[in-house]
Amino acid sequence: MLLSPAGVEALRTALTGADFTSNGIAARLGPLATGAVARNDFRAALRATEERDPLATLIRVFICDQTEAEAAVAAALAPLSVEEALAGGLVERSGDGLRAGVDLEPYGDDWWVLADLPASARPGRPLHAEHVLGIGGATQTLLGATVRRPVESALDLGTGSGVQALHLATHARRVTATDVSERALRFAATNAALNGQDWELLRGDLVAPVAGRRFDLVVSNPPFVVGPGTTTHVYRDSGRVGDAIGAELAAAAPRLLTEGGTMQYLANWVHVTGEEWDERVAGWFAGTGLDAWVIQREVADPMAYVDLWLTDAGETAEPQRMATWLDWFDAHKVEAVGFGIVSLRRAGHDEPVVRVEDLRQRVEPPLGDRIAAWFDRQDWLRVRDTDALLAERYRAAEGLQLRQEATMGDEGWAVDRQVLAMPHGLRWSEEIDPLVLALVGGADGRLSLRDQLALLAAAHDVAPDELAEAAGPIVAHLVERGVIEPVTD
Repeated sequence: MLLSPAGVEALRTALTGADFTSNGIAARLGPLATGAVARNDFRAALRATEERDPLATLIRVFICDQTEAEAAVAAALAPLSVEEALAGGLVERSGDGLRAGVDLEPYGDDWWVLADLPASARPGRPLHAEHVLGIGGATQTLLGATVRRPVESALDLGTGSGVQALHLATHARRVTATDVSERALRFAATNAALNGQDWELLRGDLVAPVAGRRFDLVVSNPPFVVGPGTTTHVYRDSGRVGDAIGAELAAAAPRLLTEGGTMQYLANWVHVTGEEWDERVAGWFAGTGLDAWVIQREVADPMAYVDLWLTDAGETAEPQRMATWLDWFDAHKVEAVGFGIVSLRRAGHDEPVVRVEDLRQRVEPPLGDRIAAWFDRQDWLRVRDTDALLAERYRAAEGLQLRQEATMGDEGWAVDRQVLAMPHGLRWSEEIDPLVLALVGGADGRLSLRDQLALLAAAHDVAPDELAEAAGPIVAHLVERGVIEPVTD
């Protein structure tokens, strides 16, 4: 750990006693200053903390990144000694005072997360090769996408500071976390102890430390950045060439999961000229026997992508690094890089379902609940043939919208295109034909689908069996999407 066990306990006592929590800080600063801090505007926060009580000092040091007098910092951290805080890197000397040596972030209602300071906090200071991330955008994406159902065992691959493990411990009886970086594991151990949790921490590359073991839930925010395989920062660079780490995790999943277990991880994948990106990613799961749902959330062109990650690591002053990276993209005909979420489930079926799709429109949280429901719908569909689907009653999803595009002609408006749109959840939209429109429009939960089709067949002078045969796959697709829902009452 960064501190001794007694030092961690002393730090928790100090933070709790000062009310250095999300709620305590918000109450002290007020809504306007709190909102400004989120934009890195600390002026109002500094005015609100001119009186140097312990909470004010902690806000100034760890939120506003100010240098404060040693006596004030000592009083704020007590009973943790300044000597141990300096030795553990919690604070560092700056001129005549002390400033933050790490990022100490109040998190949730009563958690704290220790991590390295971002590159922007210390311009000109190179990031440590084993830099440990705090709560960034990718972290929050995986947190929101994780299925939060109770499980016996959970694994966090590449835990970093341990943020994913903190959340896993709220619904898993046992949590194991791994990382290739000894430094990251020290941060993770400190965060576990600081927040009163107990995890099994193992050092090693990806799945190596847990070979031969299985878990009910596996999550990973791995070093997924795509490139030539050069490693300068372990939080970002896996040492694998291209997007190989995503395929490697997919291949390892069957050996990691219990029956019915779920694995979810973030990944980048290349869009190669002349290839379909979704077919490339779907190939990762061939032969795994796992259900897979891959959601692409963002796409970046190579220049923007490289600039993003060089800036993140404070490497923008290294033009040769950028040139080498871009040359690699050019040599491999990479025209873009996608970012998204991979969700896998070991369902024990001979014909697993694999879906890879682009959902860059805004997704309504919680995404984890949407993913869990998608797997539930796969289970429901898998045990029903066409006859069973036709025997069910269905109801259109709440708030479902029909959007039409029409052209004015000599005989009035002529409908060119009809789209069903989900205004909530995953916000799917799909162009439909008149049959689908009629099916969904009649899905009020009162008639079985077979009876609906009989009425449609009579109205359009079509053989009922012919219509039923065509409707089976359509209905399965609509159920998978959540456009219509089986009536269970």
